[in-house]
Amino acid sequence: MEFNTLLLFALTVLPLICTPGPDILFISSQGLSGGMKSAWVANAGVISGYLTHALLSALGLAALVSASPILFHLLKWVGVFYISYLAVKMLISACKKGQLALDASKTSHLFRKGFLTSFLNPKGLLVYLAILPNFIDNHNDIATQSLLLSGIFITTCLIIYGLLGTFFAYIGLKGGLSEKRRRYNDGIAGGLLTLAAINLALN
Repeated sequence: MEFNTLLLFALTVLPLICTPGPDILFISSQGLSGGMKSAWVANAGVISGYLTHALLSALGLAALVSASPILFHLLKWVGVFYISYLAVKMLISACKKGQLALDASKTSHLFRKGFLTSFLNPKGLLVYLAILPNFIDNHNDIATQSLLLSGIFITTCLIIYGLLGTFFAYIGLKGGLSEKRRRYNDGIAGGLLTLAAINLALN
């Protein structure tokens, strides 16, 4: 596969990756409320969801979901309700008084939440159905090309999401971990997740 094709694909998916959606807002919210480790664990979970999309696409299951409006919309609305649930939990935390120190052990749940956030986002599947096929040369090994393009997409997501998560972790921890600051951060994080749910519901 030519370098120009790979570069063009990367430039095509870059705006989509940078567009605020459930994945970015989830990682940002976790960085803001939980710090650096939380952001990167959430990022790893999100990336694992994309890897699963790539596998399902290779197996042809992604095409099945896209071809069935019922399955597609079911996946979408399960994602909306799940992200809404996370937003409500964060907003409730913002309303609770008391100093809540960061517990590193709790980050283990963020991987699962990150995975579900990206896996239940139909936009990830559409990348493999609507964009990626346009860059594949049918005269060459399709599987190898697909894996290469998927690798570029996922690696770009990992880097951009990681940088955003790190930035919000820095913003969240800059003012210390006082009760007021903690509740303020949780409130903003809950707001970001609310926007993510609304964005997924309207698109």
